[in-house]
Amino acid sequence: MPISALALVVLAGLIHASWNILAKKADGDVRYAFFISSLTVLVWAPIGLYLAWQQQPAWSGAAWACAAASGCIHVLYFIVLLRGYRKADLTVVYPLARGSGPLMSSLVAIALFGERISALGFGGIAAVVLGVFLIAGGPDIWRQAQHSEQRARIRQGMAYGLLTGVSIAAYTLVDGYAVKFLLLSPILMFYATSCAQSLVLLPAILQNLPLARSHWKAQWKTALWVGTLSPVSYVMVLYALQRAPLSHVAPAREVSMLFAALLGGRLLGEGNRLARLAGAACIGMGVIALSLG
Repeated sequence: MPISALALVVLAGLIHASWNILAKKADGDVRYAFFISSLTVLVWAPIGLYLAWQQQPAWSGAAWACAAASGCIHVLYFIVLLRGYRKADLTVVYPLARGSGPLMSSLVAIALFGERISALGFGGIAAVVLGVFLIAGGPDIWRQAQHSEQRARIRQGMAYGLLTGVSIAAYTLVDGYAVKFLLLSPILMFYATSCAQSLVLLPAILQNLPLARSHWKAQWKTALWVGTLSPVSYVMVLYALQRAPLSHVAPAREVSMLFAALLGGRLLGEGNRLARLAGAACIGMGVIALSLG
């Protein structure tokens, strides 16, 4: 993996972990997902509309299909992720989502896109998976599961984390195909995806406007931060995908777990700190192996 692509992924990981901590604290639902996508459309309108005026007239049917599909998958991603954060700990949901999604997308990319990865690269993927397991709690997950209430919470976190991972794998493959093979602008692709998200989520807002207004008053500040930061992190990843194989970039994104371990554990007081740091070290070594392999 080129150093430039790795640098983009590492910075994106820091931003990604930061906005997920904000989203966890917001305790939001489908309305919060709408606020995020709508504020993304508003904040990024100048550059998004400029790129659309320049490039979208030349978009093919496949390009529009990718944008629509990605928008729908992102809706599922946000709804499942936010629901997981309401019902379980970030240090269970986030690692499983971030670990399972890129792993699945990497394997599919190798199978469908003909990408190649060395033995060192596979070792890097294995190190990332081990690191994610340790950050999620490692052996403590099973010891904690002896208590029925904690067991139910962990199981919910695992279920929502894995389902979020499936959606991550799906939109990573769609977006990766769009920017790598259709040569679409990463920024414009994300902006079109955010517009599609807002349209899909709008009916949920219109069903109960008074409730939406009350949620808006409580959540608009964090939604603005997430709506601004989330595109930055993901556009960086899309640019990295143009410079390196998807099967390398997707697992390397797990460097965000290092930042989540250091920031989230301290701010939210979740999880075993020693296991979290060991997991972060495994992820760091895995990312280095992927960059070399």
